[in-house]
Amino acid sequence: MVKQNEFIVRPGSSPSLKNYDTAFTGGFTDEHQAHEKFETDCVEMAELQDKLMAQESHALLVILQSIDGSGKDGTIKSVAAGLDPQGCTAQNFKKPSEAENKHDYLWRFHEGVPERGRITFFNRSYYEEIISPRVRPEHLNEQHLPSRSKTKNIWKRRMTEINNFEQYLTDNGVVILKLFLNLSKSKQAERLLERTMEPAKKWKFSSADMENRELWDEHVKAHEDMLAQTSTKAAQWHIIPADHRWFTALALANLMVRKLRALKLSYPTIKGADKKKMEKTKEQLMRELKRSG
Repeated sequence: MVKQNEFIVRPGSSPSLKNYDTAFTGGFTDEHQAHEKFETDCVEMAELQDKLMAQESHALLVILQSIDGSGKDGTIKSVAAGLDPQGCTAQNFKKPSEAENKHDYLWRFHEGVPERGRITFFNRSYYEEIISPRVRPEHLNEQHLPSRSKTKNIWKRRMTEINNFEQYLTDNGVVILKLFLNLSKSKQAERLLERTMEPAKKWKFSSADMENRELWDEHVKAHEDMLAQTSTKAAQWHIIPADHRWFTALALANLMVRKLRALKLSYPTIKGADKKKMEKTKEQLMRELKRSG
């Protein structure tokens, strides 16, 4: 059984990633044993998505952040496979373009926030703007910010801005589910090696992955600060074990179902004049089918 409380970063806490088991599997011994639970959650998720699309009062934004090689792509692919593509989007945010760097750092992400009635996955997100340029200062220079914006408290300020942005989205019906996929350094080595050997994965290879791996400790520190400062009542972080791809997908599916259940979704009811028109149409069509039968 997947227990949500084991993953949540409580607002005001200061998590240390070394205290989280990256190989945790929630009592399941292997992928085969977990398959039934995963399938059950995916079926329920599809049913809840249908009501979400019909009701159009909320949206679900799923944010996946991690160190390179954690399996974000595959996790989204597995979980989204059973969703209605008409109400589901996945966005993969790469390094900002020169044009995007001329805008405020939230600009390109806000545009991708789902409209009410839809589910959107962010494969990386605006949280990259407090990780990448913090660990690699040359990336901050590419944004050509005025000097008064590049003070020593820039990361704290950005985290406050992100908290305010997420509160704004929540107030406007966007439910936010944030997952940090927690991968061990040894497992990352295995997965990066796969990208150099397996034909189906070679296209994912980037020399930047090894450059970032050499800054592992800096990335860990930046992510721990992110988790501590941006896990709020409106949008809590979940630290998900990522050494086993199948468990990462299982945890995401289960957390999405819990989020959607909590909305108490239902199909809209037809009332008043619309109900009378519907009944009249039903009777008309039934008479027509009776005559033709």
